[in-house]
Amino acid sequence: MSTPMPVRQPPPPGPRAPARARPGPSGRGPLRLPGRAALRLPGRRWLALAAVLLATFMDLVDVTIMNVALPRVQRDLGASYAAGQWTVSVYALAYALLLITGGRLGDLLGRRRVFLAGVAGFTAASVAAGAASSPGMLIAARAAQGAFAGIMVPQALSLITVRFPPGRDRTLAFSLYGGLLGVAQVSGPILGGVLIDHGLTEHGLLGLGWRAIFYVNVPVGLAAFAGAVRWMDPDRARAGVSGAARGRLDLGGAALMSAASLLATFPLIQGRELGWPAWSVALLACSVPALAAFAVYERRRERLRAAPLVPPSLFRRRSFRAGLPLALALFAGVAACFITLTWGLQFGLGWSPMKVALVGLAWPAGVACTAQFTHRRGLRRARALVGAGTTVMTAGTAGLALLAAHAGRGLAPWPIAPWLFACGLGMGLALPILANAVIADVPEHSAGAASGVFNSVTQLAGVLGVAAAGILFFGSASGAAHPGDGAGTGADVGAMPGALAFGAAAFAVAAVLSVLLPRDLRPAAPGEPAAPGAG
Repeated sequence: MSTPMPVRQPPPPGPRAPARARPGPSGRGPLRLPGRAALRLPGRRWLALAAVLLATFMDLVDVTIMNVALPRVQRDLGASYAAGQWTVSVYALAYALLLITGGRLGDLLGRRRVFLAGVAGFTAASVAAGAASSPGMLIAARAAQGAFAGIMVPQALSLITVRFPPGRDRTLAFSLYGGLLGVAQVSGPILGGVLIDHGLTEHGLLGLGWRAIFYVNVPVGLAAFAGAVRWMDPDRARAGVSGAARGRLDLGGAALMSAASLLATFPLIQGRELGWPAWSVALLACSVPALAAFAVYERRRERLRAAPLVPPSLFRRRSFRAGLPLALALFAGVAACFITLTWGLQFGLGWSPMKVALVGLAWPAGVACTAQFTHRRGLRRARALVGAGTTVMTAGTAGLALLAAHAGRGLAPWPIAPWLFACGLGMGLALPILANAVIADVPEHSAGAASGVFNSVTQLAGVLGVAAAGILFFGSASGAAHPGDGAGTGADVGAMPGALAFGAAAFAVAAVLSVLLPRDLRPAAPGEPAAPGAG
């Protein structure tokens, strides 16, 4: 007879063990089970950031890819050299005019609403640029692209400031943004080189030709728009303790800021092309009193408790006040280096766009090696990291200038790559943390304005860097070929050291200015009024 199996009795009822919390999407901290909001919010903010960064990347690539495709665009549309240059310049001009206003609109009207308007307009303008049948149509479409980019791009930094509380997540978000800036610098030329050198623009992609560089924005823009609709939360910054009016744009300040930006950027964009006529110098000089008038006007609005376009109290915060000139020097150096390499290698030595782009990959490779280290060290090491990074970039650019002076027309890809890699190592130390350092203690209700100012400074830096490199490059290259005419001479290569030396000097200035950053940066508490910050 078989022995019956014992039947296990259920344990007596008792206190229920608490459910183990699952890790949240960030991998740190629990994802609380009760409540749908607790289940979705951490993931939503990272997905919203991805949508915003995708649109920002689209904008940055669109600037650089146009420089590579310009000769073919001019040939196919029968555009003059001046018209070709305007397709590049008008984008930068419209972008610079609207960055600060676009950032403030995000504060006042809601960041999602303003971002969606910017992405939709940018995508539509890209379609118009791709369909252009004349130089005038292309220039108008590029102006619209720049204007809508000025509306959408500032929402990236303000989203990080508002949606990511101080700590490791915010540092990671800023690191992603900073790394994006570095990668986008070379992604445009690489994409342009692939499209041009491998025939995709002539026979592939439905035979679109150079128009593909604009139509590629359509799926990217739609993806960013859909992501923002799904994951960005509608918001509007809270009014500060000062009781500033909310929902009303400072039109007077916007007009004065636009005038100052126009007076500063237009002469820098066109002055060298026209031989620096007297009117260009006069316009540049007039930008100083225009900026002073803007500052006086904004202080008056703040005293009257009206909402200024750029709250003057931002400049009483040491990190913001010290970080802006540092960013100006850093981005001017980056712009000068990249445009000099394009002129010297592509037009001077006759390298293909693809060959120049592949050599340039050494720069983002260096960024990738140090960016993660920067993220781990965090905000409190910002001053040391920025100082070390800009010092390394100074050495790398100086070494590149000496190499160009020594090698001349014998310059080859492999000797260039280590110096570009060194520059990337330095950028990986400095750039991912820089935006966080500049606006670390900016209060939430001024995040859009601070983002607009930071982006305006980086845009102005790019214009300054290109203008200074152009003066040094073409001023020292007697009889050198002009970019865009398809010729290259030995004098072009001989002009590289001087222009690269400007980049090295700009990085050295940034290294010196880094000591002005606060030693210990502490983010503003949520809802903090725009009061003077401690340094």
